[in-house]
Amino acid sequence: MTNGFLIDMDGVIYRGSELIPGADRFVNQLLEQDIPFLFLTNNSQRTCRDVAKKLDRMGIPVDERHIFTCAMATARFLADQKPNGTAYVIGEGGLLQALHLNGYAVVDHDPDYVVVGEGRAFNFEMLETAVRLINNGAKLVATNLDPNCPTPIGSRPGCGATVALLEAATGRKAFSVGKPSPIMMRSARKELGLSAGETTMIGDTMETDILGGVQMGYRTILVLSGTTSRSDLVDFAYRPDQVVDSVADLCDAVQARSLSVV
Repeated sequence: MTNGFLIDMDGVIYRGSELIPGADRFVNQLLEQDIPFLFLTNNSQRTCRDVAKKLDRMGIPVDERHIFTCAMATARFLADQKPNGTAYVIGEGGLLQALHLNGYAVVDHDPDYVVVGEGRAFNFEMLETAVRLINNGAKLVATNLDPNCPTPIGSRPGCGATVALLEAATGRKAFSVGKPSPIMMRSARKELGLSAGETTMIGDTMETDILGGVQMGYRTILVLSGTTSRSDLVDFAYRPDQVVDSVADLCDAVQARSLSVV
């Protein structure tokens, strides 16, 4: 029986620039046993090459084919909806590259979509332009709705915060493609060539990773090395299939090819 993993990164594999102890051993076991997996991220800033290089420098020797970002999911979705379309983008390199690779032109006049991702290089003038374009008929699309992003010195506003501003200013609701959207969750699973029953989602966030996995019928594993504590579980109507302190706790099961995990 083939089984595979969809794995969140920040809070699961690393925290900021620090590798979570045992995460490298876990991923190396997946590579050694040729178990299919993808790293899933709601961060649209970096390209797949950038993300793979960061992991490689941490001692996790993966390449671009192991990375699946919300920017990729968004660009593929838009290409399916309107091939060779146009977009006004509030975001950075990862999102821009994904759109270009999927046949989209980035414009600042009469776009089909206003697409919003993470970034720190935009200004209020760009937000004003986005509001005007949305009011003129462009559809508002979010790579994700995460309200904040963790940093070594605390959280900063995320894509969801920017989108909320645009929604309030225009009265239009954004369509989101990133986790927990089934669009991204399904697209990533298909990338691995697995069925829902063969897929396990590992994450540290109940509202995105675990919710997305539960909605898709995947097995779900919550790690407590990130944003969620065991006491938080009582606040949710859904539960993960398994709770562990970190992915290091899964190493023995993967080594034994235990179906209770994979």
